[in-house]
Amino acid sequence: MKSERQKMEAGEWYTCLDEELESLQEKARAAVFEHNHLPPVQRKTMGPLLSKLIGADRAIIEAPFHCAYGINITLGQDVFLNAGCTILDCAPVIIEDQCQLGPNVQIYCAEHHKDACKRSVEGLEIARPVHICRRVWIGGGAIILAGVTIGEGAVVGAGSVVTKDVAPRQVVAGNPARALPQWT
Repeated sequence: MKSERQKMEAGEWYTCLDEELESLQEKARAAVFEHNHLPPVQRKTMGPLLSKLIGADRAIIEAPFHCAYGINITLGQDVFLNAGCTILDCAPVIIEDQCQLGPNVQIYCAEHHKDACKRSVEGLEIARPVHICRRVWIGGGAIILAGVTIGEGAVVGAGSVVTKDVAPRQVVAGNPARALPQWT
């Protein structure tokens, strides 16, 4: 029988009301707390516990920052996450090299069950990965939903809600995000 963590990692329905998952979240909360409360000169690009949890060596995460687990986040080189970024990484979140995320960008991997009882009593959810390819710019306040891939060099306008994949070099904006004419 699979653990809830194994179900989560396999992209199956799992209950988030689980002791092992709660323990992993506690480690992430401690790392995030340290990161968010260190003076900038001590925090540098990332607080020590958060750096150890995520394992990125050439990325900058401004405070405040929040993540669910941290262990499912992969940051490429020269990635910049501006203040207020939230990543609910119940599934892998890959942000490739030279991506920039504006303030208050949110990335959600979890989808909660549509049945009220299964959602609120059993805590059932399913997690789908998010992949942000190289050199993507995501404007402030954008929300990236579960299962989305954003292609290389794409631009997501501020305040957009991205519900579907974005093609490479495409510019999208709105709620839901839609393709805009290319600027030169």
